[in-house]
Amino acid sequence: MKKFSNKKYTSLMLAAAVVLCSAFTLLKEKPVLYVIGDSTVKNGKGKGDNDQWGWGDLVASYFDQTKIKIENRALGGTSTRTFQSKGLWDSVLVKIKPGDFVMMQFGHNDGSPLDDTARARGTIKGIGPESKEIYNPITKKQEVVYTYGWYLRKFIKEATEKGAIAIVCSPVPRSNWSEGKLARSEGSYSTWAEEVATAEKVYFISLNKIISNKYDVLGEKTVSGYFPKDHTHTNGAGAKLNAQSVIEGLKSLKKCPLKSYLLKS
Repeated sequence: MKKFSNKKYTSLMLAAAVVLCSAFTLLKEKPVLYVIGDSTVKNGKGKGDNDQWGWGDLVASYFDQTKIKIENRALGGTSTRTFQSKGLWDSVLVKIKPGDFVMMQFGHNDGSPLDDTARARGTIKGIGPESKEIYNPITKKQEVVYTYGWYLRKFIKEATEKGAIAIVCSPVPRSNWSEGKLARSEGSYSTWAEEVATAEKVYFISLNKIISNKYDVLGEKTVSGYFPKDHTHTNGAGAKLNAQSVIEGLKSLKKCPLKSYLLKS
């Protein structure tokens, strides 16, 4: 009887170990959606300070977080260039594993000067191979600066090399109006983002177009209420509209695996 009990006890312990190992494996292999970008994606610490929110802080609520983890790694004030030169991208890249996702939205700060004493964060306009060596007054070092497209391609290539799926978003629109119509950014960063995504054969969400169309319907007066401080940073309501637009764009993508992690509506 004692021998039988020992066998039973051993079997139960082995079964428990298998269950624990399986649970640990599932937890370990849970995919992560990394969101990277500027202050329109994450403003400040992402807690709504000064009544300003980025869409990346709200987008997680649309996903089944028992199956996928969402990390908003965006930082205000960054461009495609400085998100990399400050080491922010490296801190994401080191964590990426096969099956993860990287959603990126940049452009608002890339048009800044290349070598001013304030931030030195700008990139060369376009998506070509052009470069320029400058003296960076912030780091006090020489630096080779590339195009907006060059930096986007670097994000994409390095993420995909590690087995992640890249999704490029065009930058959300600012609240700039002319004769009752929102000023579009066609022909610049929105177009360049799409061109890079197409060339690299990765997913693209035309976020600028989706939101701009909604703004035109809502009208200048209503939309202006989403921007309490300036024409770039939204409040909670504006960030929610932007986050909903991200999800709308995601749902329109063909055969994008990230869609399978969305909550069922």
